[in-house]
Amino acid sequence: MKKIIFTCLISLLLLSCNFIKYKKQEKQSNINKHFNYSEFELKTGDILFQDIDCGPFCEAIEKVTEGIYGSKFSHVGMVIPQENGKLIVIEAVSEGVKLTPLDSFFNRSFDKEKNSKVVVGRVKQEYNHLITKAIEFSQTKLGLAYDEEFNILNNKYYCSELIYDSFKYANDNEPIFQLQKMTYKDPETDSLFPIWKDYFEKLNIAVPEGELGLNPGGMSMSEYIDIVHFYGKPQGYVEKNVRY
Repeated sequence: MKKIIFTCLISLLLLSCNFIKYKKQEKQSNINKHFNYSEFELKTGDILFQDIDCGPFCEAIEKVTEGIYGSKFSHVGMVIPQENGKLIVIEAVSEGVKLTPLDSFFNRSFDKEKNSKVVVGRVKQEYNHLITKAIEFSQTKLGLAYDEEFNILNNKYYCSELIYDSFKYANDNEPIFQLQKMTYKDPETDSLFPIWKDYFEKLNIAVPEGELGLNPGGMSMSEYIDIVHFYGKPQGYVEKNVRY
C-alpha cells in the first residue's frame, strides 16, 4: 500500500526545485520536436497526468508511488477554456497557480518513442456537471503561492491539491478524490529519505509524516474518472487493454 498512498509531495517539490530546468527542457524540446498533442481531442475538464524527468526527487517518487497501470506520475494539471475558446492548462508549480499553454505542458518530457509522457483522465459522464464549477474555483486561485510545505489546510496549492479542492468545491464540499496519509520514508529501510530530511530542515519545519495529502498517481486510479488516452508511456507503465 505504501506505493499507492505516497503523496504528491515529491512531485510538487520536483516542480519547485526544477521549474527552471523544465523551462530549459521546454526550449530544447521545441528545438528538437514540436509535439502534436492534437492527435487526441482534449476536452474542457480533462485531467492531465504527467511524468516529468528529473533527478533524486524523481528517484524517491518512483520508489514509493504508483499510478494507473504502474505509471509513475509526478505532476497533474487540468484543461480549461480561454475566452477565445482555445484550451490551456491550469496548474500549481513553483511560481504558484498559473496558466500554461498546451505546447509548453506537452513539451516537458518524452518517452523513448519521443511521445510526450502525458496521460489523459476524463471525468465520467455522470459527474460532468461538476466540471464548470471546478474550473471556476480553480481560476479564483490563480496567483496563489505554491504550497512548499504540502499542507492541505493552508491557502497555498501543490499540483494535486488544486485539482482536489476544485472538484470538492464543485461537489458541494464532498471530495471525489480521497486524501491519504503521506510518507517520506524509504520502504526498504523505513527511514526518511535524506533528500526529504534536508528539504524540511531548510524550511525549518517538521517532516509531515502521516499527515493527509494526495498524489497524481493515486488520483489517476480514481473511480470518478476514466483514463482515455496515453500520449506516451510514463516510467513504470505496464501495457494493458486501455480504451483510447
